[in-house]
Amino acid sequence: MSNLYLVATPIGNLKDVTLRALHVLREVDLVFAEDTRRTRILISHHGITAKLKTLNAHNEVGRITEVCALLSEGKSVALVSDAGTPLVSDPGHRLVARVASEGFNVVPIPGPSAILGALTASGLPPMPFTFLGFLPRRKGARNTLLERYKDSPETIVCFESPNRLHATLESFAEVFGDRSACVARELTKVHEQIVRGPLTELAKQFEKGTRGEVTVVVEGLPEREARALRAEDEGLVLQMEEAIRELLEQGRGCKEIANQLSPELGLPKREVYACALRLKEGKA
Repeated sequence: MSNLYLVATPIGNLKDVTLRALHVLREVDLVFAEDTRRTRILISHHGITAKLKTLNAHNEVGRITEVCALLSEGKSVALVSDAGTPLVSDPGHRLVARVASEGFNVVPIPGPSAILGALTASGLPPMPFTFLGFLPRRKGARNTLLERYKDSPETIVCFESPNRLHATLESFAEVFGDRSACVARELTKVHEQIVRGPLTELAKQFEKGTRGEVTVVVEGLPEREARALRAEDEGLVLQMEEAIRELLEQGRGCKEIANQLSPELGLPKREVYACALRLKEGKA
């Protein structure tokens, strides 16, 4: 049966390609690559003469019909990105979704990963972690996104361009505080660099930017701070429940209680209403 292979390629060192990836690239009828020039370097290095076509963010939609037609003819194709695993901060999601919905096989061929390489070398807890891809370019949007994760215990991993690295490290420090972090640059390449330290120190070190591919790893909310937040949340819940019980004793309705307590406690009305309804039903 025909297959769409998602082939991970080296993120730098050409020797990091897997034997299975090389076998697939030799055997498929066509290889779709984000940049055929970069993929040609890889396959030529390993003596492969595969037929290449581009599939990038601009032509992905148009390529979907072509790929499905090839699969319908019983042919197999491979999708590769410039480096690493296809679809991770790269085009291909719409293609895979369509191919899977048409009932064709989608076969992952795993391999090198800048995400896991940086995470495991960072010295920060590798589990659990959250990958955010490339952060927004604008500071306001970037900080808004980071606010959603500042109280999460997960280690944060993201990609960044060398020119925006300083601004991103500053945003992390502004939102997260001066947590431990790691900048992994040019992984597996000649000028590989892994720098660890507090966010403010890293921001200062990379004030003038840098060069190459960059992965940033940032510590999640430390356990001591997480415990403090949980205690604060528990105290607020107890305060809400006490206030609700008093108002229920006065014969007030759940909706009225929610309208009154929501602004006083700084909690969503739906949360106060749900608690009031639960306590009322438990009281009845």
